[in-house]
Order: sequence, then C-alpha cells, then structure tokens
Amino acid sequence: MMKEDFKYKCDNCGQIFAIGSDIMLCPNCREKSIKGKPLKGVLKVQLPEKLKNSLSIKGKINIFDFLPVEKKFFPSISVGNTPLIDAKNIQKDLEFNNIYLKFDGTNPTGSFKDRASYLVSAFAKKNNVNEIVVASTGNAASSMAGIAAAAGQKTFIFMPEQAPKAKLVQCLQYGAELIPIKGDYDTAFDVSLEFSERTGFLNRNTAYNPLTIEGKKTVAFELYEQLIEKDIDYLFLPVGDGVILSGVIKGFNDLKFLGAINKIPKIIGVQAEGSSFIYNAFYKNSFDLNYKAATIADSISVNVARNGYSAVKDLKSVEGELVVVNDDEILYSQSYLSRMSGIFCEPSSAAAFAGFLKINERIAKDKTIVVLLTGHGLKDIDNALKSVKFPKIFEADIDYILDNLNLKYKFGEEK
Repeated sequence: MMKEDFKYKCDNCGQIFAIGSDIMLCPNCREKSIKGKPLKGVLKVQLPEKLKNSLSIKGKINIFDFLPVEKKFFPSISVGNTPLIDAKNIQKDLEFNNIYLKFDGTNPTGSFKDRASYLVSAFAKKNNVNEIVVASTGNAASSMAGIAAAAGQKTFIFMPEQAPKAKLVQCLQYGAELIPIKGDYDTAFDVSLEFSERTGFLNRNTAYNPLTIEGKKTVAFELYEQLIEKDIDYLFLPVGDGVILSGVIKGFNDLKFLGAINKIPKIIGVQAEGSSFIYNAFYKNSFDLNYKAATIADSISVNVARNGYSAVKDLKSVEGELVVVNDDEILYSQSYLSRMSGIFCEPSSAAAFAGFLKINERIAKDKTIVVLLTGHGLKDIDNALKSVKFPKIFEADIDYILDNLNLKYKFGEEK
C-alpha cells in the first residue's frame, strides 16, 4: 500500500487534496480571518478505496497500515495500546454488567494527546521539518514537547498564563521553548498560528492540523481489538474543542469502512457546564462567538471550539448526544473513580464519567459501556485537592494511632 493513496478530504465541500506539509485547511473553504472562530474547511484523511472491507476477517490490527505516514518515521517511543479496565467494583456498585474504563493516562506524557502528537511528529520527520508549534491549555503542549523530544525535534509552545503548573513543568523538562501568553487558550491559539506563518514551522494545533483528528482515531481501533467479542453500546468521552470527538467518530467510521464492525457505538460527548460551546451549538444550532468558558476542567475549557462545525456535524451523523455536567459533579466523579477503580484521572477525564452517572438510569444494565479517561490526575493536583482532606499529624505512639483510627486491637487485647 502506497501512502500516496491516502488523501485529505474537506469536511465542508468534499474536495480531495494530496497530503502535504503545505496544506492545513481547505484552501477553498477556509476563512481569511480565523481569529476566535471555529475553523471552516477542516480536512480529514481518507482511507484508500482498496482497503475497503480489508478487516472483514477478525484478527490483529497493525495500526500503521491505516495511517498516512510510514512506521519508520515514528519516534522510538511507545504510544497507545493503553489499558482497558474491566471496572468490577463500579459494575457492582452501580449494578451494571459491563463498564470499561479506557485509561490514556498511561501514555508517555500522561494524556490522550500523545496519539495526535505521535502522528504529527512522524509527519514532520517524513517532510524534513524539525520545528513544531502548538497552542494548548497544557496536555497537547506537554504531549508535543515529550514526543518531539523523543524524535529530536524542537517544540514552540504557546500556553495561557493560567495553565496548571504540572503541565508547565512537563514542557520545560522536555526542553520545549515555552511561551506563556497573557490571555486564554483562544488567544494562544491565534498567536501560535501567526508565529507559524512567520517562521514556516509546522503547526500542530487541534483541528487546524488534519493529523490531530487522524491520530486520535487510533483509540477506536484499540477498543475494537480489546473488545473484539463484544459490540460497544455506549462510549462516553470528554469534549472541549471537539477534536477527540471527531477523531473517535472517524475511527469507528473507518472500522466500518474496513468491514471490521457493523454498527457504531452510541457516542455521548460530555462537556463542562462552564464550557459548553459545542453543546449549545449542537442543540440550538447556533455558534456563540462571544462565549466565555469557566471550569476547573482546564483541558476541556475553551471559549470557541475550533473544531465546532465539524464536531457538531460528526456527532449528528452518528446520532450521538451531548451532556453537560457541573464542576461539583466532575470532582465527585474524579474521587469516585479513584476510590472504586484505582484510576486517578484529571478533571476533564472525570467529566466523561460524570456524564455517564448523569444519564445511567436510562441505560439498560446489560449494555456494554466504555468511558474514555484521557489524562492522568497528577497533571492537575490543585483541583484534585478540592475533594480531599489531609489528615492531622499523629503522635508516634501506636496506642494513640489505634485509638484515633477507632481500630480494634489484635485478638481483642485490651490497652
């Protein structure tokens, strides 16, 4: 299979383009000014027609066969193949038969964003580009920085000044050029595009770079392999700018094209109540370009979702839904997941599970449910602290400790 057979297709007009480093958005559909707006003319990778029904016989998948860059260009770091946890304690507690947690916090930089960075890095390598630019609230930034470090590439990162310190530290540890911007993510996004235009460096920004959607589709392929004997009925995932949403939907559409599956799961996107741009657009069919987000879930906190148009279109095409949850529900879910499954995820990930808790009463108990947990909890300790209470300091005396813990003495001994 020649990688030249893979093409870009405009999500708006349907025109086909050769894949190259000189094209990011459809030249016919993109707007001249894209500051603070959802992107028009988002491009998606089209699989070659000769691959149709090539997975009709179930078996092991080599994901590199279904990506537009040859394996030899990918950095020597392991991305993906993250665990799918059979959440027995949660199943028992909520009386569901099949609840699975797909934990992408085990990726090299602790987030789902490594899937996109991995492909972007390989694409840059193939095209002899050594500098990559990205705007991010933190996860995409630290992801690109870490993956690029493994590939010997240089990363220039634009982050809002209020990004969590753990993510700033990650970027600096990986040797990235960190450029904190006064303002929010949307401001950083726009400035990073201007920087790329001036320097000629490859821009990794979500939705703007077509390979960010393509890289994120890989989780669907993994879920297919991990649950090869079961159909997924419901898939819950967090939604910020909408690229994970589009990537996951594309993954399942590709699997259907390849003949691996007959049906696409019910996709339930979950947004924070304080960052519900796509939710509002999905149900009201209007895009508020003056929207301002405010939520503890920084990874899904965006004012204007850059992939808004495509995300809404994609979700409607598979008859999916969106749910909103508030910050208290997110923090509760983060704590619940930690206690009941041993998975400590960041607030944006917990939002997906909070969405499941919000609507689980209308889901049959025998359905197969997957919740996508996209980032590790250690990426944002400050918000995790809001739902825990530190213990008092104990005297170094065993009797004092046992008394304060209200524990019985061994063999019923008296003090």
